[in-house]
Amino acid sequence: MILTQTLLDFFIETRKHTESICAPLEIEDYVVQPMADVSPPKWHLGHSTWFFEEFILKKYKKGYRVFDTDFSFVFNSYYESLGERVVRSDRGNLSRPSVEKVYEYRNHVTAAVVSLFEEPVDLELEAVMEIGIHHEKQHQELLLTDIKYILGNNPLLPPYANTYSEHRQESESREWIELDEGIYEIGHNSNQFCYDNELGRHKVYLHPFQISSTLVTNKEYLKFMNAGGYEHFEYWHAEGWDWVNTNLIKAPLYWHQVDGSWQYYSLKGLQKIDPKAPVTHLSYYEAFAFAQWKGSRLPTEFEWEAAQAQFSWGKRWEWTESAYLPYPNYQKAEGALGEYNGKFMVNQKVLRGGSIATPNKHTRPTYRNFFPPSARWQYTGLRLAK
Repeated sequence: MILTQTLLDFFIETRKHTESICAPLEIEDYVVQPMADVSPPKWHLGHSTWFFEEFILKKYKKGYRVFDTDFSFVFNSYYESLGERVVRSDRGNLSRPSVEKVYEYRNHVTAAVVSLFEEPVDLELEAVMEIGIHHEKQHQELLLTDIKYILGNNPLLPPYANTYSEHRQESESREWIELDEGIYEIGHNSNQFCYDNELGRHKVYLHPFQISSTLVTNKEYLKFMNAGGYEHFEYWHAEGWDWVNTNLIKAPLYWHQVDGSWQYYSLKGLQKIDPKAPVTHLSYYEAFAFAQWKGSRLPTEFEWEAAQAQFSWGKRWEWTESAYLPYPNYQKAEGALGEYNGKFMVNQKVLRGGSIATPNKHTRPTYRNFFPPSARWQYTGLRLAK
C-alpha cells in the first residue's frame, strides 16, 4: 500500500491523463461504436468515473449524493450484482448524456474523492482506491485502442495525433535465450499493487526451452504472407482456419494494399509498413499460425515470466500458449469487486508484457492480460519459443 497523499496524487494524475487522451478528438468522435468490443470514448470517461462513485463515494463518503441516478444504468459495464445496465453493443446509441455532462460528472466525482481524502482514511479504502486508479489505467489503454479502431474504420482514415509513435523498431539481431529445465516460481510476490489473478504464487516445472530476444517484425510477417500463410490450412487451428475463411482475413488488422504495396493505419494516419517494427494487431490464431510456419511455437505464460528479465518487453502485448485459468488457491474478492477477473476465466488466452498504449506505472512481469483468440484491436504481437 502507498501513502495516502501519494495515492491521492496518483489519482489526480491518472484522471488528468485520461482526459488528455481525449484532447485530440472532435466532439463527433466521442459516441462512435464500430463493433461491440469497442466502447465510445464518452462511455470510457463515464464508466471510469462511475467506478469511483459506486465503489468509493457511495460507501465511504457520508451524505454523498449521486450525480445522476441514471448513470449507474448507463455506465455499469458487467457487474451483475450492481443492477441493470445498457447492453454493451448499444453504448454507441447513447447520444445522451452529452459529452459536456459526462465531463461535469468527472469533475464532480474527482472533487468528491479529493474531499474524501482530506480526512483520515483506513487501509480498506486505500486498497479500493488503488484498484480504482488501476481500473482507470486499464481503460486508458482501451480508450486509446478504441479510438484507433473508430478512426481506423472511418473511410477517410484520419490521424489521431501526428506526434504519437506506435511503431518503435526492433533489433535485427535475434538471440535465442536458453533456460534450463527446473522448477520456477510464478506469480506476484511483493507488496506493490497487483490484480487478484496474479496471486497464488506457485511453483511450476518447465522443460528446457529457448525464447527469442526480440518480437516478430513486419518484415518477417510479410514473408509469411507472401509464402501463402493465409492460404495453407496446415498452419492453423481448425477454429482459426474457420475464422480466416469466414472473415476473409488476408493480413493483420489495419493493413491496406495501396498501389500494390502494403501500408497500415496508425494513429498518425496511413503509413508505409516499417519492416523493422514489431508486427501488431494480430489475433492468437495468426500468432499461432506464424509460429507453426516458422517451425517454432508460442511460449507459455510461465516460460515468458521465467525468462522476461533477459529480454526487453512492453512494445506489444504478447500472445502466449496459455489458457486464462486461476492460479492455485485463487480466491475471488467478496461482493461486486469479485466480478473483476474470475468470471472471465474461460475461452481466453493469456497475453504478457504490455504495449505502447499501456500507461505508465501499470504493468509488471506478473501482469496477466487476457482476450479471446480472435481479438486483435489491441496492440498484440508475438515472441517465438522452441
